[in-house]
Amino acid sequence: MNSRSIISLSIFCLVSCNPSKSSIDFVPEGSFTKGIEGPATDFEGNIFAVNFKEEGTIGKVTPQGESSVFIKLADRSIRNGIRFGEKNQMFVADYTNHNILEIDLNTRKVKVFAHESKANQPNDLAVLKKKILFASDPNWSDSTGQLWRITADKGFELLEKNMGTTNGIEVNPEGTKLYVNESVQRKIWVYDITSRGRIENKKLFYAFEDFGLDGMRTDTKGVLYVCRYGKGTLALISPQGKLIREILLKGKKPSNLTFSNDYTKCFITLADRGTIEVVDL
Repeated sequence: MNSRSIISLSIFCLVSCNPSKSSIDFVPEGSFTKGIEGPATDFEGNIFAVNFKEEGTIGKVTPQGESSVFIKLADRSIRNGIRFGEKNQMFVADYTNHNILEIDLNTRKVKVFAHESKANQPNDLAVLKKKILFASDPNWSDSTGQLWRITADKGFELLEKNMGTTNGIEVNPEGTKLYVNESVQRKIWVYDITSRGRIENKKLFYAFEDFGLDGMRTDTKGVLYVCRYGKGTLALISPQGKLIREILLKGKKPSNLTFSNDYTKCFITLADRGTIEVVDL
């Protein structure tokens, strides 16, 4: 190995092999249950995540870290992924009742945006142009999953079945790529999004050798942030599919993440700690 190769390897190890710890607690540990998920940031910078204090709730955390119950939902349903469409339009995956819910932030009125009895358990959501949703749909019992497209007029439309355990899902900033990961199989797939909001040209984007995968988000430059469940890191992957680095977290089970509206901070939900950690970017 020549000197240039040694230098390159050393740089790679510094970036990828030894992630630096840079997260701190944004809310006290145990503020949420072990089912903490979501999360999503509204236009005022408030962060919403499910299962605040008890299952079946949605918690609201202000930019200053002050937390409270935003809403407690009925019918024993347990929510998962949260995303925003229009300014005051919140979408929530209700996996126990096979629904996508729509909540008005002002009135807190809840209605069913779409229902699909054939869905395993709608899990994470991604939004395209504020009108089209994509949902992952894992079946944890047999390590399989499905992928759905959801609109107000057509409801659930099955895009793909017999996948691995579909979990984290995200659309790139340009609205031209859809990323979907499979937790158990540790793979991330990428699709081209057509002008009509359909998907095509599925390709393997990145594969990990160990630990699980959970929620994903992209920043303004298209860098994909991936929760490494069990490892306690965020993996940053370039739009070209190259691992940039990993950020070490305090907890070991990051379930999902969101950004501040100016993308200077990243907020991560930790299932093992029942809290939200924050990384200054």
